[in-house]
Amino acid sequence: MRADVEKRTRFTLVLAAFLTLAPAATLQAAEQALTIVHTNDLHSHLLGYGPTLDFTPATTGDDLTVGGWARIGTIIHRVRSERWNPVLVLDAGDFLMGTLFHLRAREEAFELRLLGKMGYDAAGLGNHEFDLKPGGLARILTAGAPAPGSRPVLLLANAVFSSAADEDDSLEALFLQGVVKPYTVLDCDGLRVGLFSLMGREAAEVAPFADPVSFGDPVETARRLVRTLREEERADFVVCLSHGGLWAKASKSEDEILARKVPGLDVIVSGHTHTALDQPRVVGGTLIVQAGENGKRVGVLDVRREGTATRLERYESVVVDDSIPSDPEVTGLIEAFIDSLDRNVLAAHGLEFFQPVAETDFDIVAAEAECGLGNLVADALRWSVDSGETDPAARVALAVESIGLIRDPVIRGKTGLIAACDLFDAFPLGIGVDDTPGYPVLSVYLTAAEIKKALEVLTSVYPLKGADYFLQVSGLRFTYNPRRMIFDRVTDIRLEDAKGEFRPLDYSRRNRTLYRVVANYYNASFLKIIGSYTKNVLRIVPKDRAGRPIEDLAAARIDADPDRPGVQELKEWVALFEYVRTFRDEDGDGLAEIPARYRGPEGRIVARPSLSPVALLRRGNWLTWIAFGAVVVVLAFIFLVSTKIVRRLRRRRRPIRPS
Repeated sequence: MRADVEKRTRFTLVLAAFLTLAPAATLQAAEQALTIVHTNDLHSHLLGYGPTLDFTPATTGDDLTVGGWARIGTIIHRVRSERWNPVLVLDAGDFLMGTLFHLRAREEAFELRLLGKMGYDAAGLGNHEFDLKPGGLARILTAGAPAPGSRPVLLLANAVFSSAADEDDSLEALFLQGVVKPYTVLDCDGLRVGLFSLMGREAAEVAPFADPVSFGDPVETARRLVRTLREEERADFVVCLSHGGLWAKASKSEDEILARKVPGLDVIVSGHTHTALDQPRVVGGTLIVQAGENGKRVGVLDVRREGTATRLERYESVVVDDSIPSDPEVTGLIEAFIDSLDRNVLAAHGLEFFQPVAETDFDIVAAEAECGLGNLVADALRWSVDSGETDPAARVALAVESIGLIRDPVIRGKTGLIAACDLFDAFPLGIGVDDTPGYPVLSVYLTAAEIKKALEVLTSVYPLKGADYFLQVSGLRFTYNPRRMIFDRVTDIRLEDAKGEFRPLDYSRRNRTLYRVVANYYNASFLKIIGSYTKNVLRIVPKDRAGRPIEDLAAARIDADPDRPGVQELKEWVALFEYVRTFRDEDGDGLAEIPARYRGPEGRIVARPSLSPVALLRRGNWLTWIAFGAVVVVLAFIFLVSTKIVRRLRRRRRPIRPS
């Protein structure tokens, strides 16, 4: 009996000790654990879409739409309620630009206010945050900060401000005030988490409206900040919000390069390339995550610190669909934003946010190839200038549009109705010289040889530089051979005449005729600088109708209302709406129907690969003939050397005759 009492006593003492120490051990373990909820490239997609008219935020299980910030808000609340350890909610940039909502960003900062309401702790700035110029971003930051703590901590470490220009002074002042910080350290229940954000190299290249702001080297900046966070700030975790991206080619995959070259990074929350990862990439002990685009997915990363290493506990890529209920408070705010857009923006164009403007019985999609949506937008661009022109000699020969500027597809959905908000989302970006949102339409004149050079951008620059250089065309058809010498791959161009027939274009230098070409301001800027990128091989000089070079592209803008003082910029998004309104109402319901020709490609861009000598050399330019000459010289050299070697071998084998 006494032995049993002693056993029970010992058990009681052990149990008491365990119960006393277990909470401390559990707390210590929890203190070394961290959950990161992350998004990137939300692009102002506040609502679920595919199409928006199908989105039913009040109910679940009855639509096929994806995304929606109210659904993301629910995911954030759910994760926080399920975890005992600290939870951080982070965004890797490009939360702006992509839908009608960004048209009021400078006045009301819808996106920033919602990120704060949804519980985001920090967000980096991407290239599209600079689309409305440095002064525009300064206005957004001011509008989005009515009270401390009403928005996430905003981060960007490698912005470089100009000392010679004034255009970035207002933004620089906000950086100096700490409205945007290079880094921050958050105390998460005793766990110190160091955060910083970077603009990647390629993202900086496609941010022309950031000028005069430039961006420092991401790797050097990261090395410096990791040292600061580790050695001075004593951070337990170091997380980089990088708008650099993940690319298929290893030598270009900026965030993987960052992980290899910068020791001490625990996690890189990546953005810019719209890559949806099902599991983190692990590079040199650094975990890299990215959650696609437009709020279609949310990443949930659970990690634990063990000594000096960070271990992956679990990762979930949550698909944001109709199985997730919408946060009613976030939904209410978005509805108020829509009302503001209707009153302050759309009413002037005779539109409302959800107003059907056309209908379709098929999806109109974009792709890095000739596609239905690309043809539609390019045709709208050409029509917008031709429709107001009374001089047949001034007819537009070519309109060009970059597929990189065409964003969302137009999805048929349940009803086939295309709402104003969805049509806008197909071509939402840009700002004009007049400082109002939307790219203006420009008109310039080029020679036939320069038109060929412009098309060579697609055949030769696009494979090197990506989607911004894939040009959709209207007004001509062309054929190219991807096996030919770079910058000389276009083999045939046919212009459309007034009767709709396509006739061969003489693109030799003998043809000095000037042809009218239209583009938006962004693309025209790229056509002008493409010469420097190609060492003047594809040098293109925009000209006026008299052949005089145009130094300032602002002078080439189309004036939508010449009777008013100044230039009333014709915006390309407005041109798209007006062009769609010209389509026939086939069923008499008062809505235009998208013609069947926009289901897919029409043969405007045709690749004909061939290694035939005739196909490789026919009508070749100087580059082709230099390359051909070099090949001939090399082959001749090989022939001569091999002939000499054969002769020597024969001499050595020749028998010696007796004397």
